[in-house]
Amino acid sequence: MTLDERRARLWSAMGLGPEWIQRGTAAPAPVAAPTTTMTRSQRIAGMGWDELESSVSSCTACPLAPSRQRTVFGVGHRAARWMLVGEAPGAEEDARGEPFVGQAGRLLDNMLAAVGLARDGNPPASVYIANVLKCRPPGNRNPAPEEVACCEPFLQRQIALVQPQLILVMGRFAAQSLLGTDASIASLRGRVHTIEAAGRRVAVVVTYHPAYLLRNLADKAKSWADLCLARDVVERA
Repeated sequence: MTLDERRARLWSAMGLGPEWIQRGTAAPAPVAAPTTTMTRSQRIAGMGWDELESSVSSCTACPLAPSRQRTVFGVGHRAARWMLVGEAPGAEEDARGEPFVGQAGRLLDNMLAAVGLARDGNPPASVYIANVLKCRPPGNRNPAPEEVACCEPFLQRQIALVQPQLILVMGRFAAQSLLGTDASIASLRGRVHTIEAAGRRVAVVVTYHPAYLLRNLADKAKSWADLCLARDVVERA
């Protein structure tokens, strides 16, 4: 051991520091700052449309992935004032990769046309349509909580990208998921709710799912009232 090394140890033991380094010796390498790992939700929150759609199509985060035919991302104008949110894909949606097709989809298109809107329209007569879940639950069962949790960042990012003035939520499950409540659809419809998305407050109106209306024709009048309420909200904005 050299004299310089003995001196350095003695100074350190006595708490007199700082240690001096003999000229010509290398200084200790700086310790690198720990890297921050982004969560899945944080990564999704930074995606643009193309990356988001690709991420949905390749998602295997929940047990629905192996049984699906196609993911159902969304359709419509990506700068629409209206955004429609349904529950989960059915058999026809799973086969075609598009939300609200078949008989329920045709009823929805007719309802939208009655207030001057269309899924393939241009602003201000356009809508954007998405679901809470992007994959079909087997047997069209209700989504499980863990499935909703996996898909929630996708829907939240879609809302943030569209920046709608209003969200029309269709169906009890979709309404409860988006609003974070277990209240009945009867108690939720008929008034305006709000949610926060990407720092913005967005108005939300709840109505029945078109598939429900096909089985309960008497409630079509209530859905028409909900559509009129939603239209009034957008026109006042």
